[in-house]
Amino acid sequence: MSLKRRLGQKGQIVIPKVARESLGIEPGDEVLMEISRQGVLIKPKMNPEEFVRGFCSVVSKKVSKKVDLERIIGEEAEERLALH
Repeated sequence: MSLKRRLGQKGQIVIPKVARESLGIEPGDEVLMEISRQGVLIKPKMNPEEFVRGFCSVVSKKVSKKVDLERIIGEEAEERLALH
């Protein structure tokens, strides 16, 4: 899906309803923006605990030790930014 939007005077854009519904986001939700040479990717922000719970439910064994996903994701983001 490709949507054309115009920037407002303050550099803001409105995410169209069809895109918000497709992403499962609502006004007030947090989103993640990934910036690269190709452009900006806007993704719904996923709660790390919900992600782990959902991920672990597809296997028979649960994660037995605490995983610091925010730290891991932060490190990954720093590595990706360093590449660009």
